[in-house]
Amino acid sequence: MATSKNDLVSISEASEALKVSIDTIRRWEKKGLIKATRDETGHRYFNRKELSQLQEKTQGKGDVGYKILKRKSPTKFKVVELFAGCGGLALGMEHAGLKCELLVEIDKKAAETLKTNRPKWNVIADDIANVDFTNIKADVVAGGFPCQAFSYAGKRMGFEDTRGTLFFEFARAVKEINPKVVLGENVKGLEKHDNGRTLTTMLGVLDELGYKVAYKVLRAQYLDVPQKRERLVIIGVRKDLNFEILYPKEKNYTVSIGEALKDVPPSEGQVYTEKKRKIMKLIPQGGYWKDLPDALQREYMGASYFLGGGKTGMARRLSNDEPSLTLTCNPAQKQTERCHPIETRPLQVREYARIQSFPDSWKFSGSTASQYKQIGNAVPVNLGYHIGSAIVAMLEKDFKNSNFLNL
Repeated sequence: MATSKNDLVSISEASEALKVSIDTIRRWEKKGLIKATRDETGHRYFNRKELSQLQEKTQGKGDVGYKILKRKSPTKFKVVELFAGCGGLALGMEHAGLKCELLVEIDKKAAETLKTNRPKWNVIADDIANVDFTNIKADVVAGGFPCQAFSYAGKRMGFEDTRGTLFFEFARAVKEINPKVVLGENVKGLEKHDNGRTLTTMLGVLDELGYKVAYKVLRAQYLDVPQKRERLVIIGVRKDLNFEILYPKEKNYTVSIGEALKDVPPSEGQVYTEKKRKIMKLIPQGGYWKDLPDALQREYMGASYFLGGGKTGMARRLSNDEPSLTLTCNPAQKQTERCHPIETRPLQVREYARIQSFPDSWKFSGSTASQYKQIGNAVPVNLGYHIGSAIVAMLEKDFKNSNFLNL
Protein backbone atom coordinates (compact mmCIF):
# COMPACT_ATOMS: atom_id res chain seq x y z
CA MET A 1 0.00 0.00 0.00
CA ALA A 2 1.37 3.41 -0.94
CA THR A 3 2.30 5.93 1.75
CA SER A 4 -0.23 8.76 2.02
CA LYS A 5 0.66 12.37 2.80
CA ASN A 6 -0.97 11.95 6.21
CA ASP A 7 1.69 9.35 7.07
CA LEU A 8 4.53 11.83 6.50
CA VAL A 9 6.04 14.45 8.78
CA SER A 10 8.63 17.17 8.17
CA ILE A 11 12.18 17.02 9.50
CA SER A 12 11.32 19.55 12.22
CA GLU A 13 8.30 17.47 13.29
CA ALA A 14 10.53 14.37 13.23
CA SER A 15 13.08 16.15 15.43
CA GLU A 16 10.38 17.10 17.92
CA ALA A 17 8.86 13.60 17.96
CA LEU A 18 12.20 11.90 18.61
CA LYS A 19 13.48 14.69 20.90
CA VAL A 20 16.74 14.94 18.97
CA SER A 21 18.26 17.72 16.88
CA ILE A 22 17.58 18.22 13.19
CA ASP A 23 21.30 17.58 12.57
CA THR A 24 20.91 14.19 14.27
CA ILE A 25 17.98 13.35 11.98
CA ARG A 26 20.10 14.29 8.97
CA ARG A 27 22.96 12.11 10.25
CA TRP A 28 20.62 9.14 10.79
CA GLU A 29 19.31 9.56 7.27
CA LYS A 30 22.86 9.63 5.88
CA LYS A 31 23.70 6.47 7.86
CA GLY A 32 20.68 4.69 6.41
CA LEU A 33 18.84 4.35 9.73
CA ILE A 34 15.83 6.26 8.49
CA LYS A 35 14.53 7.05 5.01
CA ALA A 36 13.24 10.35 3.70
CA THR A 37 11.16 11.32 0.71
CA ARG A 38 11.43 14.77 -0.82
CA ASP A 39 8.79 17.02 -2.29
CA GLU A 40 9.23 19.08 -5.44
CA THR A 41 11.01 21.81 -3.44
CA GLY A 42 13.51 19.37 -1.96
CA HIS A 43 12.13 19.34 1.61
CA ARG A 44 12.51 16.07 3.53
CA TYR A 45 9.52 14.12 4.85
CA PHE A 46 9.60 11.01 7.04
CA ASN A 47 7.19 8.15 7.61
CA ARG A 48 5.40 8.30 11.01
CA LYS A 49 5.54 4.54 11.56
CA GLU A 50 9.26 4.43 10.80
CA LEU A 51 9.84 7.32 13.20
CA SER A 52 8.00 5.45 15.92
CA GLN A 53 10.11 2.34 15.32
CA LEU A 54 13.33 4.33 15.39
CA GLN A 55 12.24 6.18 18.51
CA GLU A 56 11.71 2.87 20.30
CA LYS A 57 15.12 1.69 19.12
CA THR A 58 16.83 4.80 20.49
CA GLN A 59 15.12 4.16 23.84
CA GLY A 60 16.28 0.55 23.88
CA LYS A 61 12.76 -0.85 23.46
CA GLY A 62 12.36 -1.36 19.76
CA ASP A 63 12.77 -4.68 17.99
CA VAL A 64 11.67 -4.70 14.38
CA GLY A 65 12.57 -8.35 14.59
CA TYR A 66 15.49 -10.13 13.00
CA LYS A 67 14.09 -13.07 11.11
CA ILE A 68 15.05 -15.25 8.19
CA LEU A 69 12.23 -14.95 5.70
CA LYS A 70 10.69 -18.00 4.09
CA ARG A 71 7.67 -18.73 1.92
CA LYS A 72 5.25 -21.32 3.36
CA SER A 73 5.17 -23.58 0.29
CA PRO A 74 7.45 -24.17 -2.72
CA THR A 75 6.54 -23.33 -6.30
CA LYS A 76 7.05 -25.36 -9.48
CA PHE A 77 9.68 -22.97 -10.84
CA LYS A 78 13.31 -24.08 -11.26
CA VAL A 79 16.50 -22.03 -11.12
CA VAL A 80 20.08 -22.62 -12.26
CA GLU A 81 22.67 -20.55 -10.38
CA LEU A 82 26.18 -19.88 -11.64
CA PHE A 83 29.05 -18.63 -9.45
CA ALA A 84 26.94 -19.87 -6.53
CA GLY A 85 29.48 -19.31 -3.75
CA CYS A 86 28.41 -20.66 -0.36
CA GLY A 87 24.70 -20.41 -1.15
CA GLY A 88 23.38 -17.01 -0.04
CA LEU A 89 21.41 -16.33 -3.22
CA ALA A 90 20.47 -20.00 -3.73
CA LEU A 91 19.13 -20.34 -0.19
CA GLY A 92 17.27 -17.04 -0.46
CA MET A 93 15.63 -18.14 -3.71
CA GLU A 94 14.79 -21.51 -2.15
CA HIS A 95 13.13 -19.63 0.71
CA ALA A 96 11.16 -17.70 -1.92
CA GLY A 97 9.84 -20.99 -3.33
CA LEU A 98 12.21 -21.64 -6.23
CA LYS A 99 13.78 -25.08 -6.72
CA CYS A 100 17.55 -25.12 -7.27
CA GLU A 101 17.99 -27.35 -10.32
CA LEU A 102 21.75 -26.87 -10.73
CA LEU A 103 24.51 -24.86 -9.04
CA VAL A 104 28.00 -24.23 -10.42
CA GLU A 105 30.87 -23.09 -8.19
CA ILE A 106 34.60 -23.38 -8.86
CA ASP A 107 35.80 -22.81 -5.27
CA LYS A 108 36.08 -26.28 -3.70
CA LYS A 109 35.33 -25.19 -0.13
CA ALA A 110 32.29 -23.13 -1.14
CA ALA A 111 31.02 -26.07 -3.22
CA GLU A 112 31.57 -28.32 -0.21
CA THR A 113 29.49 -25.91 1.87
CA LEU A 114 26.65 -26.24 -0.66
CA LYS A 115 26.81 -30.04 -0.70
CA THR A 116 27.05 -30.30 3.09
CA ASN A 117 23.92 -28.23 3.68
CA ARG A 118 21.86 -29.45 0.73
CA PRO A 119 22.98 -32.99 -0.24
CA LYS A 120 20.14 -33.22 -2.78
CA TRP A 121 21.25 -30.13 -4.70
CA ASN A 122 23.02 -30.84 -7.98
CA VAL A 123 26.31 -29.01 -7.39
CA ILE A 124 29.05 -28.93 -10.03
CA ALA A 125 32.39 -27.96 -8.48
CA ASP A 126 34.17 -26.95 -11.67
CA ASP A 127 35.07 -24.07 -13.95
CA ILE A 128 31.88 -22.86 -15.64
CA ALA A 129 33.69 -23.02 -19.02
CA ASN A 130 33.65 -26.82 -18.69
CA VAL A 131 29.88 -27.10 -18.13
CA ASP A 132 27.46 -27.95 -20.95
CA PHE A 133 24.01 -26.44 -20.36
CA THR A 134 22.31 -27.58 -23.58
CA ASN A 135 20.14 -30.24 -21.91
CA ILE A 136 19.28 -28.22 -18.80
CA LYS A 137 15.72 -26.96 -18.34
CA ALA A 138 15.03 -24.10 -15.95
CA ASP A 139 12.74 -21.09 -15.58
CA VAL A 140 15.50 -18.86 -14.20
CA VAL A 141 19.24 -18.53 -14.75
CA ALA A 142 20.93 -16.53 -12.00
CA GLY A 143 24.48 -15.61 -11.16
CA GLY A 144 26.80 -13.08 -9.59
CA PHE A 145 29.28 -13.01 -12.44
CA PRO A 146 32.55 -11.15 -11.73
CA CYS A 147 32.84 -7.69 -13.24
CA GLN A 148 35.34 -7.64 -16.11
CA ALA A 149 36.16 -4.90 -18.57
CA PHE A 150 36.04 -5.54 -22.30
CA SER A 151 38.30 -4.39 -25.13
CA TYR A 152 36.47 -1.90 -27.36
CA ALA A 153 39.04 -1.39 -30.13
CA GLY A 154 37.02 -1.61 -33.34
CA LYS A 155 34.58 -4.12 -31.95
CA ARG A 156 30.81 -4.41 -32.14
CA MET A 157 30.74 -5.71 -28.52
CA GLY A 158 28.02 -8.31 -28.93
CA PHE A 159 27.82 -11.82 -27.45
CA GLU A 160 30.88 -13.19 -29.28
CA ASP A 161 32.99 -10.18 -28.37
CA THR A 162 32.72 -10.98 -24.65
CA ARG A 163 34.43 -14.35 -25.19
CA GLY A 164 37.14 -15.03 -22.67
CA THR A 165 35.30 -13.29 -19.83
CA LEU A 166 33.12 -14.89 -17.17
CA PHE A 167 30.18 -12.83 -18.35
CA PHE A 168 30.49 -14.67 -21.67
CA GLU A 169 30.02 -17.95 -19.79
CA PHE A 170 26.99 -16.53 -18.00
CA ALA A 171 25.55 -15.41 -21.34
CA ARG A 172 26.35 -18.79 -22.90
CA ALA A 173 24.37 -20.54 -20.15
CA VAL A 174 21.45 -18.19 -20.85
CA LYS A 175 21.67 -18.93 -24.58
CA GLU A 176 21.79 -22.71 -24.06
CA ILE A 177 19.10 -22.94 -21.36
CA ASN A 178 16.80 -20.21 -22.77
CA PRO A 179 15.08 -19.48 -19.41
CA LYS A 180 12.05 -17.24 -18.95
CA VAL A 181 13.91 -14.95 -16.54
CA VAL A 182 17.57 -13.97 -16.19
CA LEU A 183 19.02 -12.61 -12.95
CA GLY A 184 22.48 -11.08 -12.63
CA GLU A 185 23.88 -9.41 -9.53
CA ASN A 186 27.08 -7.52 -8.90
CA VAL A 187 28.62 -4.73 -6.87
CA LYS A 188 27.14 -1.25 -7.18
CA GLY A 189 30.36 -0.13 -8.88
CA LEU A 190 29.44 -2.08 -12.02
CA GLU A 191 27.17 0.84 -12.92
CA LYS A 192 30.21 3.13 -13.35
CA HIS A 193 32.79 0.49 -14.32
CA ASP A 194 34.79 1.64 -17.36
CA ASN A 195 32.57 4.74 -17.58
CA GLY A 196 29.45 2.57 -17.74
CA ARG A 197 30.51 0.74 -20.89
CA THR A 198 30.88 -2.65 -19.17
CA LEU A 199 27.27 -2.61 -17.95
CA THR A 200 26.03 -1.26 -21.29
CA THR A 201 27.73 -4.16 -23.07
CA MET A 202 26.23 -6.72 -20.68
CA LEU A 203 22.72 -5.31 -21.12
CA GLY A 204 23.24 -5.25 -24.89
CA VAL A 205 24.29 -8.89 -24.97
CA LEU A 206 21.19 -9.96 -23.02
CA ASP A 207 19.07 -7.91 -25.43
CA GLU A 208 20.81 -9.66 -28.34
CA LEU A 209 19.94 -13.01 -26.74
CA GLY A 210 16.25 -12.07 -26.73
CA TYR A 211 15.66 -10.50 -23.30
CA LYS A 212 14.04 -7.28 -22.19
CA VAL A 213 16.30 -6.03 -19.39
CA ALA A 214 16.38 -3.57 -16.51
CA TYR A 215 18.72 -2.95 -13.60
CA LYS A 216 18.42 -1.40 -10.17
CA VAL A 217 20.70 -0.90 -7.15
CA LEU A 218 19.11 -2.59 -4.13
CA ARG A 219 20.00 -1.54 -0.57
CA ALA A 220 20.04 -4.58 1.68
CA GLN A 221 19.48 -2.61 4.89
CA TYR A 222 15.93 -1.85 3.71
CA LEU A 223 15.25 -5.47 2.80
CA ASP A 224 15.47 -7.25 6.18
CA VAL A 225 19.27 -7.51 6.21
CA PRO A 226 21.14 -6.05 9.23
CA GLN A 227 23.85 -4.66 6.96
CA LYS A 228 24.43 -1.64 4.75
CA ARG A 229 25.18 -3.46 1.51
CA GLU A 230 24.32 -2.35 -2.01
CA ARG A 231 24.04 -4.71 -4.97
CA LEU A 232 23.31 -3.95 -8.59
CA VAL A 233 20.65 -6.37 -9.80
CA ILE A 234 19.93 -7.02 -13.49
CA ILE A 235 16.65 -8.74 -14.38
CA GLY A 236 15.78 -9.83 -17.90
CA VAL A 237 12.59 -11.44 -19.23
CA ARG A 238 12.30 -13.29 -22.53
CA LYS A 239 10.80 -11.01 -25.16
CA ASP A 240 8.27 -13.60 -26.38
CA LEU A 241 6.61 -13.58 -22.93
CA ASN A 242 4.13 -10.97 -21.76
CA PHE A 243 6.04 -10.36 -18.53
CA GLU A 244 6.68 -7.14 -16.68
CA ILE A 245 9.87 -6.69 -14.63
CA LEU A 246 9.44 -6.52 -10.86
CA TYR A 247 11.88 -5.53 -8.11
CA PRO A 248 11.40 -5.82 -4.34
CA LYS A 249 10.10 -2.65 -2.72
CA GLU A 250 12.23 -1.28 0.09
CA LYS A 251 10.80 -1.43 3.61
CA ASN A 252 10.52 1.61 5.86
CA TYR A 253 12.65 0.05 8.61
CA THR A 254 16.10 -1.36 9.21
CA VAL A 255 17.33 -4.22 11.41
CA SER A 256 20.19 -3.45 13.80
CA ILE A 257 23.23 -5.55 14.67
CA GLY A 258 21.92 -5.75 18.23
CA GLU A 259 18.74 -7.39 17.01
CA ALA A 260 20.61 -9.73 14.68
CA LEU A 261 23.18 -10.96 17.20
CA LYS A 262 20.80 -11.82 20.05
CA ASP A 263 21.67 -15.32 21.34
CA VAL A 264 24.09 -15.94 18.47
CA PRO A 265 25.95 -19.23 19.05
CA PRO A 266 29.67 -18.92 19.87
CA SER A 267 32.08 -19.76 17.07
CA GLU A 268 35.63 -19.46 15.86
CA GLY A 269 37.00 -16.11 14.82
CA GLN A 270 40.04 -13.93 14.44
CA VAL A 271 41.67 -12.33 17.49
CA TYR A 272 43.51 -9.07 17.95
CA THR A 273 47.07 -8.79 19.05
CA GLU A 274 47.34 -7.33 22.54
CA LYS A 275 48.63 -4.06 21.07
CA LYS A 276 45.69 -3.72 18.72
CA ARG A 277 43.19 -4.76 21.38
CA LYS A 278 44.40 -1.90 23.60
CA ILE A 279 43.81 0.53 20.72
CA MET A 280 40.37 -0.85 19.82
CA LYS A 281 39.27 -0.80 23.45
CA LEU A 282 39.44 3.01 23.32
CA ILE A 283 37.05 3.24 20.34
CA PRO A 284 33.37 3.91 21.23
CA GLN A 285 30.42 2.30 19.42
CA GLY A 286 30.20 3.67 15.92
CA GLY A 287 33.61 5.30 16.33
CA TYR A 288 36.89 4.99 14.45
CA TRP A 289 40.53 6.13 14.60
CA LYS A 290 39.70 9.81 15.02
CA ASP A 291 38.21 8.99 18.43
CA LEU A 292 41.71 8.17 19.67
CA PRO A 293 43.98 10.75 21.35
CA ASP A 294 46.10 12.49 18.71
CA ALA A 295 49.32 10.77 19.75
CA LEU A 296 47.69 7.34 19.37
CA GLN A 297 46.13 8.39 16.06
CA ARG A 298 49.58 9.14 14.69
CA GLU A 299 51.03 5.91 16.06
CA TYR A 300 48.21 3.70 14.75
CA MET A 301 47.77 5.35 11.36
CA GLY A 302 51.43 5.87 10.50
CA ALA A 303 51.83 7.56 7.11
CA SER A 304 48.05 7.28 6.50
CA TYR A 305 47.55 9.97 9.17
CA PHE A 306 48.74 12.62 6.70
CA LEU A 307 46.75 11.41 3.70
CA GLY A 308 43.43 12.86 2.59
CA GLY A 309 40.03 11.23 2.97
CA GLY A 310 38.16 10.21 6.09
CA LYS A 311 39.48 6.62 6.22
CA THR A 312 36.41 5.84 8.33
CA GLY A 313 36.91 2.07 8.07
CA MET A 314 40.16 2.16 10.02
CA ALA A 315 39.95 1.16 13.71
CA ARG A 316 36.17 1.05 13.25
CA ARG A 317 33.86 -0.31 15.93
CA LEU A 318 30.32 -1.12 14.78
CA SER A 319 27.25 0.34 16.47
CA ASN A 320 24.75 -1.93 18.19
CA ASP A 321 21.67 0.09 17.16
CA GLU A 322 22.54 0.32 13.45
CA PRO A 323 22.87 -2.16 10.60
CA SER A 324 26.45 -3.34 10.14
CA LEU A 325 28.78 -1.79 7.62
CA THR A 326 29.27 -4.01 4.55
CA LEU A 327 31.04 -7.20 5.57
CA THR A 328 34.34 -7.91 3.86
CA CYS A 329 36.29 -11.16 3.53
CA ASN A 330 38.25 -10.38 6.69
CA PRO A 331 36.84 -8.60 9.79
CA ALA A 332 40.25 -7.38 10.99
CA GLN A 333 41.68 -5.73 7.89
CA LYS A 334 43.19 -2.37 8.79
CA GLN A 335 41.30 -0.45 6.10
CA THR A 336 37.91 -2.08 6.79
CA GLU A 337 37.82 -2.96 10.48
CA ARG A 338 34.67 -4.73 11.72
CA CYS A 339 35.01 -4.71 15.51
CA HIS A 340 32.16 -6.10 17.62
CA PRO A 341 30.00 -3.24 18.94
CA ILE A 342 30.39 -4.20 22.62
CA GLU A 343 33.24 -6.67 22.99
CA THR A 344 36.74 -5.70 21.87
CA ARG A 345 37.33 -8.32 19.16
CA PRO A 346 36.58 -8.90 15.47
CA LEU A 347 33.19 -10.31 14.54
CA GLN A 348 33.14 -14.11 14.70
CA VAL A 349 32.09 -16.49 11.91
CA ARG A 350 28.55 -17.11 13.19
CA GLU A 351 28.09 -13.38 13.74
CA TYR A 352 29.14 -12.82 10.14
CA ALA A 353 26.59 -15.42 9.08
CA ARG A 354 23.79 -13.80 11.12
CA ILE A 355 24.52 -10.40 9.59
CA GLN A 356 24.31 -12.03 6.14
CA SER A 357 20.98 -13.61 7.30
CA PHE A 358 22.16 -17.21 7.07
CA PRO A 359 20.37 -19.56 9.49
CA ASP A 360 22.47 -20.86 12.39
CA SER A 361 22.08 -24.37 10.93
CA TRP A 362 24.00 -23.42 7.75
CA LYS A 363 27.50 -24.85 8.15
CA PHE A 364 30.55 -23.48 6.34
CA SER A 365 33.42 -25.70 5.19
CA GLY A 366 37.13 -24.97 5.27
CA SER A 367 39.42 -22.92 7.47
CA THR A 368 38.26 -19.91 9.46
CA ALA A 369 39.75 -17.63 6.78
CA SER A 370 37.85 -19.55 4.07
CA GLN A 371 34.60 -19.29 6.01
CA TYR A 372 34.98 -15.52 6.45
CA LYS A 373 35.68 -15.21 2.72
CA GLN A 374 32.67 -17.33 1.72
CA ILE A 375 30.30 -15.39 3.96
CA GLY A 376 31.74 -11.99 3.07
CA ASN A 377 31.31 -12.68 -0.66
CA ALA A 378 27.77 -14.05 -0.34
CA VAL A 379 24.50 -12.43 -1.32
CA PRO A 380 22.57 -11.87 1.94
CA VAL A 381 19.97 -14.64 2.22
CA ASN A 382 17.06 -12.28 2.94
CA LEU A 383 18.04 -10.11 -0.03
CA GLY A 384 17.97 -13.28 -2.15
CA TYR A 385 14.54 -14.06 -0.72
CA HIS A 386 13.15 -10.66 -1.72
CA ILE A 387 14.65 -10.86 -5.22
CA GLY A 388 13.40 -14.44 -5.58
CA SER A 389 9.92 -13.42 -4.42
CA ALA A 390 9.81 -10.73 -7.11
CA ILE A 391 10.81 -13.30 -9.74
CA VAL A 392 8.14 -15.74 -8.51
CA ALA A 393 5.56 -12.95 -8.80
CA MET A 394 6.75 -12.34 -12.37
CA LEU A 395 6.49 -16.03 -13.26
CA GLU A 396 3.03 -16.19 -11.69
CA LYS A 397 2.08 -12.98 -13.58
CA ASP A 398 1.21 -11.25 -10.30
CA PHE A 399 2.29 -7.87 -11.64
CA LYS A 400 -0.01 -5.80 -9.40
CA ASN A 401 1.49 -7.12 -6.15
CA SER A 402 2.06 -4.11 -3.88
CA ASN A 403 5.23 -5.66 -2.41
CA PHE A 404 7.10 -5.00 -5.66
CA LEU A 405 8.11 -2.14 -7.91
CA ASN A 406 6.94 -2.54 -11.50
CA LEU A 407 9.58 -1.55 -14.02
